[in-house]
Amino acid sequence: MDSTLTHQTENPNIKTEDDRTGMSVETLKRAFLDNLFYLQGIDRSQASLHDYYLALSYTVRDRLLHRFLKTVETYKKEQVKIVSYFSAEFLMGRHLGNNLLNLGLYDKMRQVVEDLGLDFDEIIEQEPDPGLGNGGLGRLAACFLDSLASLAMPAIGYGIRYEFGIFHQMIQDGWQVEIPDNWLRFDNPWELPRPDEAVTVKLGGHTEMSHDEYGRPKTVWIPARTILAVPYDTPVPGYQTNTVNPLRLWKAEASEAFNFEAFNAGHYDRAVEEKMDAETISKVLYPNDNTPAGRQLRLAQQYFFVAASLQDLIRIHLRNHANLDQFHEKVAIQLNDTHPAIAVAELMRLLVDNYHYNWDKAWDITQKTLAYTNHTLMPEALERWAVSLFSSLLPRHLEIIYEINYRFLQDVKTWFPQDDQLISNLSLIEEREEKLIRMANLACVGSHAINGVAALHSELLKKDTLKEFAKLWPEKFYNKTNGVTPRRWILLSNRELASLITEKIGDSWLKNLDEMRKIEAFIEDGDFRDRWREIKQQNKSNLAAYILKNCNIQVDPNSLFDVQVKRIHEYKRQHLAVLHIIALYNRIKKDPNIDILPRTFIFGGKAAPGYFIAKLIIKLINAVGEVVNKDPDVRGRLKVVFLPNFNVSLGQRIYPAADLSEQISTAGKEASGTGNMKFAMNGAMTIGTLDGANIEIREEAGPENFFLFGLTAEEVYTMKAKGYYPKEYYDRNEELRGVIDRISSGYFSYGNQDLFKPIIDPLLSHDPYMLLVDYQAYVNSQDEVSQAYRDQDKWTRMSILNAARMGKFSSDRTIREYCQEIWQVNPVTIDIKDYNPANLE
Repeated sequence: MDSTLTHQTENPNIKTEDDRTGMSVETLKRAFLDNLFYLQGIDRSQASLHDYYLALSYTVRDRLLHRFLKTVETYKKEQVKIVSYFSAEFLMGRHLGNNLLNLGLYDKMRQVVEDLGLDFDEIIEQEPDPGLGNGGLGRLAACFLDSLASLAMPAIGYGIRYEFGIFHQMIQDGWQVEIPDNWLRFDNPWELPRPDEAVTVKLGGHTEMSHDEYGRPKTVWIPARTILAVPYDTPVPGYQTNTVNPLRLWKAEASEAFNFEAFNAGHYDRAVEEKMDAETISKVLYPNDNTPAGRQLRLAQQYFFVAASLQDLIRIHLRNHANLDQFHEKVAIQLNDTHPAIAVAELMRLLVDNYHYNWDKAWDITQKTLAYTNHTLMPEALERWAVSLFSSLLPRHLEIIYEINYRFLQDVKTWFPQDDQLISNLSLIEEREEKLIRMANLACVGSHAINGVAALHSELLKKDTLKEFAKLWPEKFYNKTNGVTPRRWILLSNRELASLITEKIGDSWLKNLDEMRKIEAFIEDGDFRDRWREIKQQNKSNLAAYILKNCNIQVDPNSLFDVQVKRIHEYKRQHLAVLHIIALYNRIKKDPNIDILPRTFIFGGKAAPGYFIAKLIIKLINAVGEVVNKDPDVRGRLKVVFLPNFNVSLGQRIYPAADLSEQISTAGKEASGTGNMKFAMNGAMTIGTLDGANIEIREEAGPENFFLFGLTAEEVYTMKAKGYYPKEYYDRNEELRGVIDRISSGYFSYGNQDLFKPIIDPLLSHDPYMLLVDYQAYVNSQDEVSQAYRDQDKWTRMSILNAARMGKFSSDRTIREYCQEIWQVNPVTIDIKDYNPANLE
């Protein structure tokens, strides 16, 4: 264990036997039972599994708190520069197991629980997944917080404490059904409410011109209402370090929760109307924005957490500084996509209106403080908000954005006086019948750094999506290829594999994933390969048992587990994988005795509630599975499973069990991907296009250990420019035609030929995501997968090499690059040897 990690029991001022947060088995056992009795008011005769989970969680949290408070105190005392990560999503996953690992208590706590005759794994399973994210964006934010703490970097995450997270997905008759994800129903033992640090957030109203005490003109925002933002802090510990950074999530409350006058007058609904209206803001992650009310709520959410977070940072700064002149030297704010881009206008408003800076000085501080991460190449995914919506909800910010735009475009006209099209493309305002504010443009103008999240993505940003800004400011653009934390995604998810690796090369790989390359030295060791294969097989058996219990589908752990789990979207091309399944099925129907490699196809992921085609793709997967799984001709050689409600904890079961990772997005559409990294770290082979981080994964693993197919991004662009006629591919490819015709015939829809027409018709008419042109290359590559898998020794070697060579894709590497090149922050040692949490002498 890292020598920098110290425990409170080393404090000479406190006797070990009296230390309520000691680390011995007996102290842990006493604390566990004390928390059950004294904190929850329950004795063992009445305790449920969830009661035990809470008692265990509080026991672990107690052991985090002195590190947490010492970390915050150290940052304040040393006046360090702090990274502030602004994100609408933080998909943290379950805290208990991860925190036990990071504290070095996992095995001890298992012993404590089992000594008491309880099932440790059952208790761990009681924790709900905090559904505070939709997918890769939120999970990336969680990995970054883990790495920041593990690298001892001073940081704080800021977001929203959604009462209802991303919906809970159920499958009924093959269709996705969304039900509320009430993850806070039974309380959250990991958070610390801080009502004394609440701030107010304005919304609506109008602006008026006034004068300050010196007679200078100033603008005053008169809001229609104010909302209280109450912070809840979740401690985020690093691995083998004393650093515990805060994740601060804001809950919306009414500034006046109860209108006593209205109540006394008999207007009972009006008495609590303000409370209900305010709490809506932090009620649910990503409300449907297909209606004007939904769009207003989304913008209100984004502004709410940004405004609260900036006030919080300014308050922290002014505790130690007389003014905000050096704010940017003490705070680095990273905007995780465009959701927090309103921070540009809000920081300007605070500096100009509240702290009376002149425009130029305020703009200098703003640009030097903010940096922007882009997560999409698709223009339609770049946020735009109607000017009319801003006018009604954020009238002062609309004025500021217009002023930013005027000054910016004046500069552009000076630099490029004849280029009207450039000026139009760069403008923060999109001039349509309904004028729109381009939030990505605002983020680019107001930040000192702009980065993509994979090498190809960053290049395509400069060449296409943000090319005008790259023309203006090439020095602003960086690449920061995403990464994931090996602590959760190997050590916690794949305990046996982690033990095998540590047995062979020590445990330093968990803090420096490049060390994993050392296991290549054992690739000729037959015993090592056998153990590697046995661990994978056990993980597959465990997942097979989970599938049987939750989906009532019997799958063969000896079959190839072919897995695609991620958000359901046309560009991710889950339906291309379905076409391949049907092709294999058609081969069997043509010749039931064909020699075909047994495969289990596993899908998982959620479709946005308003995204009809994505929901129809889920229905197609389940419809194909219903037929294939029951057909006697198949004889179990193919199985199709859709695992409902894919989330972090389910991912922890799936990634270690996968043989093949499907990363088959249309080239040029995926920004990076992070699931591809989690699969490869756990020894899965990848079949994929040259898209996102797949390119770098293939470079690291070696082309011979990657199943490549499909057009490149450049070829996709060229083919679309020339004119792409997908029907030609259908007409000349007999197997593809058979696949499409079987779907169109109603074979998978009880004779209903119309059900899947919204999927099939676009494929044959314009095929925007190039499935038909990539189809044959994909099927050929899958045939190569089958051939390779038959040689289990060769496959195991490839699996080992994939895992060994994924060091680049640790989020630790990504965070080091951010710290050095964009944020300019340094590690801070947290010394708790002489720290007494009770301040006792």
